[in-house]
Amino acid sequence: MVKSLNTIKAPIEEELKGFEQHFRDAMKSQVPLLDRITFYIVKRKGKQVRPMFVFLSAKLCGESGESTYSAASLVELLHTATLVHDDIVDDSYERRGFFSVNALWKNKIAVLVGDYLFSQGMLLALKNKEFLLLEIVSDAVKAMSEGELLQIEKARRLDITEAVYYEIIRQKTASLIASACAAGAASVTKDEAIIERMRQFGENIGLAFQIRDDLFDFGTDDVGKPLGIDIKEKKMTLPLIYALQRAGKSERRRIINIIRRHSENNKKVQEVIQFVHQSGGLDYTRQAMYDYRDKAFELLHTFPPSEVRQSLEDLVIFVTDRKR
Repeated sequence: MVKSLNTIKAPIEEELKGFEQHFRDAMKSQVPLLDRITFYIVKRKGKQVRPMFVFLSAKLCGESGESTYSAASLVELLHTATLVHDDIVDDSYERRGFFSVNALWKNKIAVLVGDYLFSQGMLLALKNKEFLLLEIVSDAVKAMSEGELLQIEKARRLDITEAVYYEIIRQKTASLIASACAAGAASVTKDEAIIERMRQFGENIGLAFQIRDDLFDFGTDDVGKPLGIDIKEKKMTLPLIYALQRAGKSERRRIINIIRRHSENNKKVQEVIQFVHQSGGLDYTRQAMYDYRDKAFELLHTFPPSEVRQSLEDLVIFVTDRKR
């Protein structure tokens, strides 16, 4: 059973309330235009899943303190910066049902806002001498950039194998959740083995999370995400990779030709979706998601049972069984 976020948040409710002010303060600027834009961003924040992973990971490994608030703000600042830049790269004018920054203020301003958020995150860590936190999160941002570029390169050739697909999503998505869990642990302990265990825990969640997102593209739920959008953007995800691996040469050539030349044709995209459904690609992908989730649970269960551990387990279930 998927528990509500309010139930999952219970052990860290006070920390999350304090974090909201901490994060707002970290976003402030003396430039009125910038302050107006960051206020717009803060008012339209999402579910705050990453700060939840930071605070729950910290509480699992020790006692939250000022360093934990810095870790959560750093992760959220850099995550927000990447979202602002992603919307520019993807020519996207909507984010969580609202206009994106680039839709309202155009690309030039959006690029500068993203740069500002990156620098604010780095300064926050440096001012507090949180060098390990800065290293953990900077590694994630580097991996996210590399993953995005690798995906763009492979999209041109449509030759992604399962191994390459996993490397892309490990870098693009899993690295940030891994950094949230590692940063939470690093804010309360210097034990490198524990920090690494939490990083691996977060990485497995991130892989499962992205696989779940890729399933949405094939109409497994009514999620508000346009059906077949990954196909239209020539993104080779696990359900499609699996289906193509098991197709005959002529069928494989036909499907790749559709993706390469007819990805804007809705009827043709539906053919690809049907091809994936018939191949068993969705069942295969769903099992892969649960395998990564089980790996995350194995790592989590090396810690003693507690209310916090249960909330982390429920949060993992929430992000993998989510409907949008």
